[in-house]
Order: sequence, then structure tokens, then C-alpha cells
Amino acid sequence: MSRAPDTSSASLRQALAGLLLLAGLALQVARFMVPAISASWVSYACWLAVALLWMDIPRRTRLQAGCLAAIGVALLLAARLQHDADIAWPRILEGNVYVVAMLLGVSFIGLIGNQRGRTRPLGRAVTGLRGSAGTWLGVHLLGSILNLSTVFMVGDRLARRGPLSAPQLLALNRGLSSAALWSPFFASMGVVMTLAPQMHFTTVLAFGMPLALLSGLIGTLELSRRYPLDEVAGFSLSPRSLAVPALLAALVMLFHYVITPRLTIVSIITFLLPAVALCANLPQGPRWLLGRVRQHSLERLPAMRGEVSLFLCAGLLTLGLSTYIDAATGSEWTLFETFGVSQAMLSFLAIVASSVAGLHPIIGVSVLASMLDLPGERQTLFACVALASWAVGTSVGPLSGINLSLQGRYGVSGGRMMRDNLVYASAMTVAVVLALVLLNAWR
Repeated sequence: MSRAPDTSSASLRQALAGLLLLAGLALQVARFMVPAISASWVSYACWLAVALLWMDIPRRTRLQAGCLAAIGVALLLAARLQHDADIAWPRILEGNVYVVAMLLGVSFIGLIGNQRGRTRPLGRAVTGLRGSAGTWLGVHLLGSILNLSTVFMVGDRLARRGPLSAPQLLALNRGLSSAALWSPFFASMGVVMTLAPQMHFTTVLAFGMPLALLSGLIGTLELSRRYPLDEVAGFSLSPRSLAVPALLAALVMLFHYVITPRLTIVSIITFLLPAVALCANLPQGPRWLLGRVRQHSLERLPAMRGEVSLFLCAGLLTLGLSTYIDAATGSEWTLFETFGVSQAMLSFLAIVASSVAGLHPIIGVSVLASMLDLPGERQTLFACVALASWAVGTSVGPLSGINLSLQGRYGVSGGRMMRDNLVYASAMTVAVVLALVLLNAWR
């Protein structure tokens, strides 16, 4: 007679992993007040939780995450052995840990509302072209401030009606990725401001915002041609549906500009969203609050094993690849003697192509910047190339943050997202190339 699986040990292992993830989030929040706390401790807690949950991760996700981590370690070893690179081995697990902490913090949004166990009626869904356009616009506008957390807020609301369909997933993907074209709160803009400090911000906005609107038009019309949208539920932009996201966005802006201006948007979201969720439950009493946090830590956090493992392993790959490239191309040569519109087009196409191959656009943008000697008047053109390649590359790249999140949260294949976005990315590539020509002529 076969033995029954030991569910008690599995439950204990998952509970311990959930507590480790909660500890990692708490340590990351504590770092904002006590910078002496090393990010390594956050990474160790999260990686140990992934190790405990490894056998519970779906096989496809586990295989992909394992390959990412193995390639990252191999590249670090190659950089050390072949090029004598200086590797800080105790810190190699820190890649993407700040994003993982933000994801853990965002998960606490689930504690807002439904505090008595009642489920609100969903009401009539907004479908068709209007529904898909509403999903894109809602994610784009709120995501320009709240970043990746908006995808989960909108996606989880849509998922209450059933598993997300391809048009819904693509609207989430494109709504967020296109905000990288102009939003000053995106990591893309922060990276670009560091690499091109003399860029003209108003010119970058004049380049990016029309492209973002065009991307919404292209993406929504392309969905209407490929899929029957009559039964596809979209995100309603009614005041009721926007109330909580708008409040959170206002709080993020308040902290960013007034209370904690030195913290990044990602850092603010990491501590603010859990704090709001806890305050929303506090009127029910301390016992109720502790019970909700306990349930969330022991059930919801371990269920995030897919997205947490993918982000951590992708961060290790990014570190290994960037370290190897830096070690292998450490000479003083420049890629182009001058950086004009032709070079800008080639650079954009190369970064998008590398994203399709599985590299995050930050790698291509950083490598490109390291191989250029840009005078002040060319930095604005470089900034536009970087932001455009980031926006298009993250939409189509199977290992981009948005697609890793959709894969980990909703079980969609990264390869499928890449294939479904090829037509959209091709149309956006034509639009970006034309915009670069116009920008160069105007400058």
C-alpha cells in the first residue's frame, strides 16, 4: 500500500518560507531607516525562502529559474577566471532584491477591503474595445506612478471573473511598458538620468508622451483585430474602481515630494502599501489585524514562489552578464565616432533585439552608454533611444520585469508573451524610428 504524502512537513516548510519572506520585507523596510543594514541579509532571507519552496514551484518555472541562476554564476566565474574581475561574492544574490521586496509589499493590498469575509458583487463588465482601452489607460496612468504594483491591482481585479485571457494580459503588459517612454518615476528614467545627466528633460517628454499615446492606440487596435473582444472584460475607469489606486498614488506622490524625497518610488511603495493595508485593518482590532497578517504570511507569501524565484534568478543572470561584459570590454574604444540618427536607430534595434533574446533592456542601455563618448548635445538623443528601447524591449522581452511578473502571478508563458507582442513591437519600432528622425531634424 502506497504511503500518503507528508503534508504536515510541506506545510511547515511553506510556513517557514512565508515567514522568511516577511522577514526579508521587514529588513528591506528597516534599511530605509537604518542604512547600515546590509541588503545581503534581505537577499539571504528571500533566497532561503525560494530554496524551501523550490519543489513547489511549477516545473517550467523551476527549469527557467534554474537556468537563469546557473548561467549567471557561470558568467561570474568566467569573468573572474578569464578576465580577473573583482567579484564581491557575498553580494551576488542581491540582484533584483529591491524589486522582490516591492512585490512582497504590494501583495498586502489584498488585505484592503473584504474585511468581514464578504465578496462584493462584480457588477457588469466593460467589454469590447472600450474595455481593453480602459485596461491600457488605467494601467498606464496609475502605473506611471505606482509602477509594477498597478499591474497586480488591475490584474487581480480582472482575475476575479476568471483566468486572464491573452487580450487582458497584453493590455496589462503594454499599458505598463509604454509608461517607460516618459514617466519620471520609472527605473528607466532614473537610469537614463544617471547615464545622460545633461539631457533636456522637456525634449524627452515631448518625444516620449506622444509615442506612449500612439502605443496605446496601436496596441488596442491590434488586439481588436486579433481577438474577439465582445466577451473580454476590461478595467473600468469609474471613480469607484479608481478610488483605492488613486488614493495610493496620491500617498506615493506625497511621500516622494514632501515626506521622504530622498527615497525612490520603488522604496516608497515597498513600505507604504503594507502600512496602508495594516492601517485599514486596525479598526477591527489588534487580534483581527494579527490574524490577517498571519494568514497572509503563511498562505499568500509562499504562493508568490514563482515570481520571487524568477526575479531573484533573473537578477543573478543580469549581474553575471553585466560583470562579464564590463570585464571583457574594459578598453577605452568607442562604438561610434559620432552619435547621430543612424547610430541611434542601430542602437535602438540592437537593444530591442537583445531583449527578444532574453536580456533586460537595462543591460543593453548600460553597455551602450559605456561604449559611447557623448557630448552634451547628443545626450538627449541617447536618452530617447534608451527610453524607447526600454519601453518596446520590456513589452516583448520574455525576461523583462513585467513579463516575469505576469508569468509568476498568472501562469502565462514568457515565450507566448513574446510571440503575441511581436506585431505590436514591430509597429512600435517603425514609430520610434520615425520619431528619432523627427527629433534629430528638430534638434
